[in-house]
Amino acid sequence: MAKNFSLPPELKDSLIAASPVVWLNPQKSESYSLDRAMIEEAEKRLIRFAPYIQREFPETLSLNGFIESALQPMLQLKEETLIKGNIFIKRDDGLPISGSIKARGGIHEVLYLAEKVALEHHLISMEDDYSIFAKQRMKNILSKYKIVVASTGNLGLSIGIMSRKLGFNVIVHMSHDAKEWKKSMLRAVGAQVIEHAGDYSLAVAKGREEAEREVNSYFIDDENSKHLFAGYAVAGRRLKKQLDEQGIKVDANHPLCVYIPCGVGGGPGGVCYGLKENFGEHVYCYFVEPTQSPCMLLGMATGQHDQISVYDLGLTNKTIADGLAVGRPSSFAGKLLEPLLDGILTVSDEELITYLKKLYQTEGIIIEPSAAASIKGLFVSLPTSANKEATHIIWSTGGSMVPEEEQKSYIE
Repeated sequence: MAKNFSLPPELKDSLIAASPVVWLNPQKSESYSLDRAMIEEAEKRLIRFAPYIQREFPETLSLNGFIESALQPMLQLKEETLIKGNIFIKRDDGLPISGSIKARGGIHEVLYLAEKVALEHHLISMEDDYSIFAKQRMKNILSKYKIVVASTGNLGLSIGIMSRKLGFNVIVHMSHDAKEWKKSMLRAVGAQVIEHAGDYSLAVAKGREEAEREVNSYFIDDENSKHLFAGYAVAGRRLKKQLDEQGIKVDANHPLCVYIPCGVGGGPGGVCYGLKENFGEHVYCYFVEPTQSPCMLLGMATGQHDQISVYDLGLTNKTIADGLAVGRPSSFAGKLLEPLLDGILTVSDEELITYLKKLYQTEGIIIEPSAAASIKGLFVSLPTSANKEATHIIWSTGGSMVPEEEQKSYIE
């Protein structure tokens, strides 16, 4: 181990041994501030672009151009869990356009850049019908710009698909963990894929270097981007509307408990931030990370954030949950989450396989291994597990874009 750090001995030993743990955040507080204007700005931008998205992506017609997923009750799986209240699954595995939670933040940041360029060229005003972005003249302007991103897969897909549709050039730097089918899908839409033998952090460094070298090149930084974060945070407002429509109360007597898979931390961090905006002290947020890649837990528990890596514990950062195979967390997200996050759980690959099969056998749902991490929250004893009035949501972060043959391999 290459770094000095302080952790409670029992927690440290369990992390080093790659044993599943439950870490409750000692810095959790009800004293915090939120940038509501940031979320409001993102929500309004998504509304402005809805006519364009509806036109260019027919799968959003029934959603009026919004990129949103269903909130689905889970009646069968509940019987096998420790949960006494109601359980729902947030189906971000079926989000339009790119089939993962990354469609929320990744697409929002691409839209932010497209709008910024169009405004600078006096091609639009914010009062215009944004269907104009489908016109060739607009695409010709945007084609002079390049978007660069690093990804283990799903963020690259979200950004690659939307960027190419708008006319941007796009380069996706991918770590060794990225699935081959994700690379192929990106190439099929016209994105350039650069493969790296190292992990996610190396891909980020290379992507950032490339963007800094070239004019009109824009790096989407999953570790530090406010625009990605804001796009994810809008999910809190959307979820509140869904719960209201289903007559589900969230208050002191009816807490909301949400379990979200975590990689670098920007996506789940943004969702948690948005949930706190809408539900305040009545929502309990837990992240779930692989036992070999507990980067956010390590960063928050030591207070060192991105200055420490899972490799400093002697862990491998290898897991079947490729989207969560991140060695070093987002410092931006980790610091914002210090007073907001309730805790972090870790899950082994063996447990992920069990959860994938259980979900299919009980609910007939197939998701990818990274998304299945959220199910861990239903099988550990937490302060709200036995509350019959609580509502529990597992956030399914991806899976619908996975090729059928690979989907079958998850459940066989």
